[in-house]
Amino acid sequence: MSLKQLIYRPVGWREAIMTFVGAFGGIGTCAFFFCLYKYPLLIAPYGASAVLIYCATSVPLAQPRNVIFGHIIASIVGITCYNVLGGDWYVMALAVALAILAMMITGTVHPPAGATSLVCVMTQTSNYLFILKTIIPGVAILLTFAILSARIFPGVRPYPHPKKS
Repeated sequence: MSLKQLIYRPVGWREAIMTFVGAFGGIGTCAFFFCLYKYPLLIAPYGASAVLIYCATSVPLAQPRNVIFGHIIASIVGITCYNVLGGDWYVMALAVALAILAMMITGTVHPPAGATSLVCVMTQTSNYLFILKTIIPGVAILLTFAILSARIFPGVRPYPHPKKS
């Protein structure tokens, strides 16, 4: 399915509800822990990840491998750039460019992860525990709801998307 077909195709009510349930559950759970416990499971790039994993489930960029490793790689790059070079404008640009390069090399491109590297520099994240405390649990929650919503609505849209033989 091309991007144009994905964007302009009519959506049935079951698919729309499936998307809503996944997005609300995934982002809602992260936001719940963020607001109630002040636990940082929510970063802005997750909103863009939600569009991909709940709406564009067949796109390679939305597959779990890309989502998980894209965010992890980008956060490592962003934190490292901040620790080595500080938080200047060129470090922000360098972090995004290096994160994209690293994702391309590893075959784990996930566009919202580019924003994750930027967030790490902008928020002056210097501790790699950010990956364990925020990135991994947050991504796990988002993916769990993507998989659950696909199971709740069988036959609507599989996730993860089955590999072609």
